[in-house]
Amino acid sequence: MHRWLISLLLVLWGAALPASAAEQPASPFFPYPMKVDRLPNGLTVIRVPFNSPGLIAYQTVVRVGSRNEVEPGRTGFAHFFEHMMFKGTKNFPEGEREKVIAAYGYDDNAFTSDDITVYHSYGPSAGLLKLVEIEADRFRHLEYSEPSFQTEALAVLGEYHKNAAQPWLKIEEELARTAFTQHTYGHTTLGYYDDIKAMPQAYAYSRSFFERWYTPDNTLLVIVGDFDDAALMAAVQKHYGPWERKSASIQVPKEPPQKQERFVHIDWPQSTQPQLIYSWRTPAARLDTSDAAVQAVLGTYLVGTTSPLYKELVLDKQLAQDLDGSSTPHRDPHLFSVSATLQKEANRAAVRSALNAAVKELVTGKVDAARVEAIKSHTRYGLLMNMETAKDVAEQLSWYAGIYGSPDALARHVQKISEVKPGDLVAFARRYLPAANRTVLSLTPKQAGGQK
Repeated sequence: MHRWLISLLLVLWGAALPASAAEQPASPFFPYPMKVDRLPNGLTVIRVPFNSPGLIAYQTVVRVGSRNEVEPGRTGFAHFFEHMMFKGTKNFPEGEREKVIAAYGYDDNAFTSDDITVYHSYGPSAGLLKLVEIEADRFRHLEYSEPSFQTEALAVLGEYHKNAAQPWLKIEEELARTAFTQHTYGHTTLGYYDDIKAMPQAYAYSRSFFERWYTPDNTLLVIVGDFDDAALMAAVQKHYGPWERKSASIQVPKEPPQKQERFVHIDWPQSTQPQLIYSWRTPAARLDTSDAAVQAVLGTYLVGTTSPLYKELVLDKQLAQDLDGSSTPHRDPHLFSVSATLQKEANRAAVRSALNAAVKELVTGKVDAARVEAIKSHTRYGLLMNMETAKDVAEQLSWYAGIYGSPDALARHVQKISEVKPGDLVAFARRYLPAANRTVLSLTPKQAGGQK
């Protein structure tokens, strides 16, 4: 349940879509027609007819994540509510919804990220109208007792303990804490450990969290597959139309500019591979800039399998087991990272030097234009090829629409990638990849015999 995956902008989030929006035709950037409507209560309904006879994907995107957790002591509730949303209502008490889902044969689950929570079902079209009914019911009328809340809070604590057994949660926590001193991205989706332990006493707050964020104007429905559009929209109007809550307005703390390089080190008590991560603060994902698209290309350019750095460190000298470049679009300024899994601790200095040299080379203006074009094509077509089923399409649409706040965000994002120029990588690196804007994380494991 984690966070790892855009042509014209129809509306900004919060502006009203017409009662019946025109169909958007297929394009080179999103190869399927799309229909978008917005109900009077603000619920956005995105539909994509797709050649998947007898199958539909149904996703509900709520624009709430750990970003929204601004109150001290109340982190982790976006993720917690992902669990609570399966607790039932008066119409479908706990367990009854799951019986209906199972009877139709739906694959049903959810995940939470920094910025969004997504509920997804995939299965037979024959159950679509019933699915609309039960999904609308739980988003409008969720009920749970305090004992049920406390039981689930303990389950969330258990999930934290399970994740904490691996180094990646600690890496995520320490990197976030060090890179962000004010913004809520400074805590992970799971939340601070002390806040998770205190959750069983926060029943009343949990109800207010639900009322604050689970609202129609903060939610998108994404339906992809084999369906009758008129019947679907009639059911949506009937079951979601009376939903009248309004989302809260909060002030997410702004992160001040970083003025000097930051360092954080983890001594991991078990055996694992040493890690080195460089993370630079970078702009929010927006549809009127190319920042997210440039980062989608830049990671592969610097450390991807076709990069000189990968050939040097992984293949030839075998100083690193793997290299990775990553940036996930976020609603607010976040991080662009490159990481190295080292073969052994003694290689750290050499790998750091090589990473620094690769960034310096790009900043000085040396860029392989042919490789940039190849990476752009691979990235674009990788996104498009990952839309072979109705479920694939719904997942991609949900992610990008949820982050950017626009139904056509995926197509716009793909289009922006196609427009990236070699010089854009240089300009981006010069602006955002100086050492003063960087956080460096190192992890050293305990080795056999107690040596590091």
